[in-house]
Amino acid sequence: QVQLVESGGGLVQAGGSLRLSCAASGRYIMGWFRQAPGKEREFVGGISRSSMTYYADSVQGRFTISRDNAKNTMYLQMNSLKPEDTAVYYCAVRISRLGFSRLASEYDYWGQGTQVTVSS
Repeated sequence: QVQLVESGGGLVQAGGSLRLSCAASGRYIMGWFRQAPGKEREFVGGISRSSMTYYADSVQGRFTISRDNAKNTMYLQMNSLKPEDTAVYYCAVRISRLGFSRLASEYDYWGQGTQVTVSS
């Protein structure tokens, strides 16, 4: 059983920044996803076991993912936030060793979610 603890959401004005954290109970392939009201859960970005990072086109250049291996903690630094970034953000762990995935269905464990609200 993998436990994930998220933190760092909140309310910010457009153009502002937030940093989300996700602490895991080990070192895994990890991803960030988000879900806005009435919309499907969508891939935001993630990091492989070898610390390669991946991003959705919509956040490329604005969001940065990193990991502190000593703490098994993944971070999502979000800059230049837009109102359309408003959503509940979830971190997730993929146990498989087959490689990174952008599909939510291929992640095995999920954090509790944290609300990010960007006001215009």
